[in-house]
Amino acid sequence: MPPSKSTATSQDGTTLAVYNYNNHDAPVLVCVHGYPDNASLWAPVADLLADDFQVVAYDVRGAGASDHPGSTAAYVLDRLQEDFRAVIDQVSPDRPVHVLAHDWGSIQAWHFVTAPDLESRIASFTSISGPSLDHAGYFLRRRSRAALKQLLHSWYIFYFHLPWLPELGWRKGWAHRAFNRLERQQPDDNRSLGDYVNGIKLYRANVVPRLLRPAQRRTDVPVLAVSPDADPFVTTPLQTDIAQWAPNLTTKVIRGGHWMPRNDPGLVARLVREHTGQVARWGT
Repeated sequence: MPPSKSTATSQDGTTLAVYNYNNHDAPVLVCVHGYPDNASLWAPVADLLADDFQVVAYDVRGAGASDHPGSTAAYVLDRLQEDFRAVIDQVSPDRPVHVLAHDWGSIQAWHFVTAPDLESRIASFTSISGPSLDHAGYFLRRRSRAALKQLLHSWYIFYFHLPWLPELGWRKGWAHRAFNRLERQQPDDNRSLGDYVNGIKLYRANVVPRLLRPAQRRTDVPVLAVSPDADPFVTTPLQTDIAQWAPNLTTKVIRGGHWMPRNDPGLVARLVREHTGQVARWGT
């Protein structure tokens, strides 16, 4: 069944497209997509979880049917946090939500879950293939072999900071071919050129400032950090060596690649059920 669609308005006036996959009185699961996806990434997962949760997804600013601010400054993590707050204020104003996020969605969600004024609004966090940029800043300072390996995996971040060339690559199509060689994924006809081009601002607005001046961001929210062992972009230690920041941490290294929500939605649904079920047992 297709989701119902509504909108939420962020603090700076940005309009966000919000998709609700059911309306029954169940725990709310908010899904945050990464780059260069939009909320349609979560449709197969939402179908599998619709009996357990009120599943909500939204197009991050710059993607899908949400507004596409033109300035790079509009994509800083604090603005993305205001977007998330606008969504949860609309869909679950009176009770905490569970969060499922992937890639840049996880990077954002780490910012949300470590924000003192939002921590009480989040019941659990399932993170797939996306670290906190602040935690990454401390991780890379270790100058260890693991940090060096992650830097090698992060070559594309430097590429996205080049002027005009990344946008040209998406428009001409050769960037699609290059990235698809790194990992094959199920086709997605719902992505638009804007999803690819606008999302580059996420990197330019956040990566360098956060890595150079990381904050000590901590959370007591129960976190499941899922690391696919064949992820060509994010190494396992960067995602799982974070107990000092998230003491309520569970980690799982699973077989698979970066685009797990698209390539294996059944596994994602199972991991979410297990994690939220464990959280519920802790709360009893």
